[in-house]
Amino acid sequence: MTLHDLGSVIAITLAISVVTGVVGVGVLLLLRRTPLYVQLATALSVGVVSVVASMIAVANLMYLSPHDLVVAIAVAIAAGMSSLLVAATLCVWVASNMRVLSQAATRIGKGEVVVPSTRAGSAEFARVEEALAHTSEQLRLSREREARVEASRRELVAWISHDLRTPLAGIRAMAEALEDDMVDDPGRYHRQMRAQVELLASMVDDLFDLSRIDAGALRLRFEDVSLLDVVSDAVADVRPAAGEREITVDSALPRDLAVRVDPGELSRAIGNLLMNAVQHTPPTAPITVRVERVEDRPTVSVIDQGPGIDADDLPRLFEPGWRGSAARTPHAGSGSPPGAGLGLAIVRGIVSAHDGDVVATNVTGGCRFDIRLPATSARALT
Repeated sequence: MTLHDLGSVIAITLAISVVTGVVGVGVLLLLRRTPLYVQLATALSVGVVSVVASMIAVANLMYLSPHDLVVAIAVAIAAGMSSLLVAATLCVWVASNMRVLSQAATRIGKGEVVVPSTRAGSAEFARVEEALAHTSEQLRLSREREARVEASRRELVAWISHDLRTPLAGIRAMAEALEDDMVDDPGRYHRQMRAQVELLASMVDDLFDLSRIDAGALRLRFEDVSLLDVVSDAVADVRPAAGEREITVDSALPRDLAVRVDPGELSRAIGNLLMNAVQHTPPTAPITVRVERVEDRPTVSVIDQGPGIDADDLPRLFEPGWRGSAARTPHAGSGSPPGAGLGLAIVRGIVSAHDGDVVATNVTGGCRFDIRLPATSARALT
């Protein structure tokens, strides 16, 4: 074959390829709203037609005998049909996988959980199917979490409404008695009304603080302070409400070990745990506050000798408004008014704002709450 003949073959092949390619692009534009497997089949068919047409045109120009020309055309058509069959099989696989992915997306939209199948036709389809399965699992967890939050919110509204109504009813009854001159000691009624107002104000303050924590609006003022000093301040604030209970501070930490925290907020969190212990332990039972390092993390533990917490209540203990079961009800001689069930939720919010965590566990003879601060917060006090 001369260079001229070779050039002619190449020119004919390019011309046929360009024409079929342009026609194929036009057809694909017309089919742009059709399913993907139709477009894929069209693209593959264009390629096969281009090859077969080029072979037939070149064979016809090579001045073959009629017999040889028929054989060349038959071979080209047979090869083209075989290629089209393979292309059709690939299109069927693509259509099947696309149908599976579409059904999985529809099921996710209905709230169902999907699992990846083992019939994926390619690694890419398998990865997409695994991603959809992971997404459906995350959506399920999110829906469950949202349902728990909504249930907790409804319980909180119900409990807060009840707790606010009780002192308000008492204030109304005492005010009516004073208006009707039916009391012998007005001063005592005034003191009781003042106590009820202070209780209401405390509940409203707790609600406001909890709303700030939930909204991420709690602003901490970090400074290096002695952890033992923060604990001592919290214990001193709670002692008047502790009655006859003995509150001891047990620590093996040096006084010059500091933590970078907001001392006021951390003291409030410790105080809430102490008040919780005061409310749920007998009048003569001691309460221990232990300050130590656990796995290099500064830890404050409040250990009481109350009745403990039901295992079913532990996961919900720090939810707003959660009171728990009768296994851990406020002790009759606690000497402190019942709250709105927000104290432990506020503790969790304050500790989380410090990048720490708080956990509750039952121990022999009582219950233990641990506030664990980050290891990076500890430093030498200068």
